[in-house]
Amino acid sequence: MSISLRILFIGIIVVLIDLYFYQAIRTIMIGSSITRKNIVFYIYWSFTFFSFLLFLSPTFFSFADFPKFVRVYLFAFVFMVLLSKIIGSVFLAVDDIIRLFRWIGSYFFAKSPEISITGETVQSPHAISRLKFLNYVAVGMAALPFASFLYGMVKGAFDYKIHRVKVVLPNLPSSFNGLKIVQISDIHSGSFVSASPLEEAVKLINEQNADIVFFTGDLVNDRAVEVEPLMNTLAKITAPMGVFSTLGNHDYGDYATWDSAEHKRANLEDLKKKHHEMGWKLMMNEHVALQRGEDKIALIGIENWGGKMGFPKYGDMEKAYAGAENYPVKLLLSHDPSHWDKQVRAEYPDVDITFSGHTHGFQFGIEIPGFKWSPSQYVYKEWAGLYTEGKQHIYVNRGLGFLGYPGRVGILPEITVMELFNS
Repeated sequence: MSISLRILFIGIIVVLIDLYFYQAIRTIMIGSSITRKNIVFYIYWSFTFFSFLLFLSPTFFSFADFPKFVRVYLFAFVFMVLLSKIIGSVFLAVDDIIRLFRWIGSYFFAKSPEISITGETVQSPHAISRLKFLNYVAVGMAALPFASFLYGMVKGAFDYKIHRVKVVLPNLPSSFNGLKIVQISDIHSGSFVSASPLEEAVKLINEQNADIVFFTGDLVNDRAVEVEPLMNTLAKITAPMGVFSTLGNHDYGDYATWDSAEHKRANLEDLKKKHHEMGWKLMMNEHVALQRGEDKIALIGIENWGGKMGFPKYGDMEKAYAGAENYPVKLLLSHDPSHWDKQVRAEYPDVDITFSGHTHGFQFGIEIPGFKWSPSQYVYKEWAGLYTEGKQHIYVNRGLGFLGYPGRVGILPEITVMELFNS
């Protein structure tokens, strides 16, 4: 099936979902005036028609040609409405199942009176049938996620949270005791329509007075040019021991359409240069020695290595690790946390702590003291925060930016402040 036919097929599904969900709207509008019904009708179907055209638009225009605001927010808004209707339609399906069983039951059981008072059957003027109630529930359950998603766009997307954590590494040299690390990840600069929110994030980062800063991948969505409007802002991130970075799966341009393989390679080379221009040391399957006084530890950084969902394995851990064997402590920057279980723990048991990102915590979930949940946990064993197995640790940053849905609900953008101690 061609891309155009797939898009048309999706568009038809969108219309069918709207037709189905509109039955709930019609039910709860019973008793309303003709004028009110007409207003609801025209608003509902005008938006549906607009959504249908929006789904069809990529067949006529390149997605990259759309203004950034349209790509980031308008498509997301339409998707939010559709998802909310799908959630509401689940409750309509319950309604229809009940109707089916009542219809079947009517052939076997006699109908009982609706209300019996002193032996007389009457209809209460305030009674509401169970089926109509379910239609109210369906609309309410559609409105609830929509309101949450809208709040996540307006407030959650840039509600930066600092997560502080302390980790004990028994072999940590005394000179490094109390080493303060700031980790950020998954900026996805192509999703920002303005540098202003990042200005606040950079201010918070620098206020932590970290000794060193790690960025663990996905600087862009697809193309190196996306980061250009933000480079002056990101270049303000400083630390005495430097800013070190690595690549994520989105940085390779694998999800974009390119005129040629050479254009794709040139894009990656351009992105590497931009890391350098911002003053970041990009780790490409290599390691460096971090020194304090007479003591040294190893910082290893690899390209993206995905252990799940078919993500490519560009990283070369063997190459990056070679020569780091004798350092008392080894820190690893690796974008995808599945790398930790799939290779690091199995083959490199002396890597003390891995810094990852990638999951975004699904940008949706619940985090309250003592409880943490997100759909991300059904895909990634380590998806947000600190995890420990034996003597090895991994910290998964929740991401600073966003992708797809331009917001955060429950799982807020993160700046990690980690301190290392030897006891």
